[in-house]
Amino acid sequence: MSEVSTWTVIGMTCGHCEASVREEISEIPGVETVEVSHESGQAVVTSTTPLDRAAVAAAVAEAGYALA
Repeated sequence: MSEVSTWTVIGMTCGHCEASVREEISEIPGVETVEVSHESGQAVVTSTTPLDRAAVAAAVAEAGYALA
């Protein structure tokens, strides 16, 4: 069964921001889908197992943003 988690991302302002965050989170092992919206400031992630906050924070930081 898949796990769905919602993360608040600080600093996104455009579609390019969304793409950067989506790309980095997608590289976390177990991630199936990532939906990112700069308008809501959220990333909704579907994964095969629960995600570690530190892993998501590192991926978001790699894209140049931060988790709330």
